[in-house]
Amino acid sequence: MDLIYAGLGLVILLLAGDSLVRGAVNMSLRLGVPALIVSLTIVAFGTSAPELLISISAIHEGVAGLAMGNVVGSNTANILLVLGVPALISGLSTGDCDTRKSYIQMIGASFLFLVLSFNGVITWVQGLVLLAALGLMLSSAFRVALSHRRAVAAGVEEETEQDTEVEGADPDMPWWKVVLFLLLGLIGLPLGADLLVDASTNIARHFGVSETVIGLTLVALGTSLPELATTVMAALRNQAEVAMGNVIGSNMFNLLAIIGVASLVGPIPVDPGILQFDIWVMLGASLLLLPFVFLKWHMGRGWGIALSVLYVVYVLMVLKG
Repeated sequence: MDLIYAGLGLVILLLAGDSLVRGAVNMSLRLGVPALIVSLTIVAFGTSAPELLISISAIHEGVAGLAMGNVVGSNTANILLVLGVPALISGLSTGDCDTRKSYIQMIGASFLFLVLSFNGVITWVQGLVLLAALGLMLSSAFRVALSHRRAVAAGVEEETEQDTEVEGADPDMPWWKVVLFLLLGLIGLPLGADLLVDASTNIARHFGVSETVIGLTLVALGTSLPELATTVMAALRNQAEVAMGNVIGSNMFNLLAIIGVASLVGPIPVDPGILQFDIWVMLGASLLLLPFVFLKWHMGRGWGIALSVLYVVYVLMVLKG
């Protein structure tokens, strides 16, 4: 039954997260917020909402290790699996991608998270440091977006398809449906999070493994499904920049926003196993993207197989303990 409850909680989380994104995107666009700003903030944060609610729920339930495992495991899955599978299906042509600045920020966020984790626990003090770093990155994104918008308005640059198309946007959506999407998201997210955390905790106890291991594997894989669906569709449409940007942005939000906000709810202990192994795997996986970002290597099917196999090996090593 716990497996059924975990699956049900995950489905509710994914549907509620999608509903919240759709409602927030359309409300923001109706209020005149530029589409590019919405993409950089509301969509990115909305797709990370399941991880955030799981982390907060885990701390309330006294299994904070699940919160840390979920974030570290999700970041590893985002790179090895979420980029590996679409590369395996159709390949990712990263030659036209310019994600260097975002990638450098992601690596910086990863090292900051690593340093703070060696304290042995993430308290509200470290959480405020992470949130301050998030604020700096968002302000930088705002400046770039507004500068680009002004250039488009002045006719200096051409508006691209990505500037006008935002995930979940529907210019004809009535207000009642916008409000309904928001309510469904706000009600469904905490419900799904509670179901998934309770069931995952019971599964961990039944099989004699730690909540951290369940967070690194079962929960992390489940909460990475929205990113996986997005990158697969982007790869099929030859939008490699969307795929890379989605993974890089999601990883930054996971490290800075989710752990930062969750630490304000309660302290998050860092399992010694994460410090000795998992956090280094996460960092190593992040560094694997370096040649694709800076040298514009093509992420073909061979790389897709390699990344996917690395993820399977990692999960097996975590479960083996």
